[in-house]
Amino acid sequence: MKLGIVCLFFLIFVVNFSQCRRGRARSRTKSKFQIGLPITGKYRDPESDQYYNNNNGAKITLASHFDYEYVLGHKIAFVCVARGNPRPSITWYKDGSEIFTHMYLNIHEWTIGTDKIKSKLEIDPATQMDAGVYECTADNMYSLDRRSFKTDFSIAFD
Repeated sequence: MKLGIVCLFFLIFVVNFSQCRRGRARSRTKSKFQIGLPITGKYRDPESDQYYNNNNGAKITLASHFDYEYVLGHKIAFVCVARGNPRPSITWYKDGSEIFTHMYLNIHEWTIGTDKIKSKLEIDPATQMDAGVYECTADNMYSLDRRSFKTDFSIAFD
């Protein structure tokens, strides 16, 4: 009798443990970061709608592809072009943190006319640590727009 109860408790423990492990594994695969989509929508009051959907607001007009697989040791490049009046500024983020130029990462910017800006982020050479979610954010006094790029690496065998 005691052996049967011990076996029953063991079986319950194994089933519960496997369910817990399966649940934890599923949550681990979810991304911690929300992929940036354009901010759009209708607002309840006309003043808010006019402010956030202002024609002079920052709008990203051209951006790199969403999902990008790079080869280790090669160059990664992302482009973001935005317009607005006043001309927006572009800020780059990786996994939710703002990134700045360093020895292997460069950010180039060009102004185009009075209301456009082009920004290019380059990483050369790319390493495993460069995998993640990159985001370019364009903002001026009227609005903010953003695009995200998910990257992962592959290994090239020569």
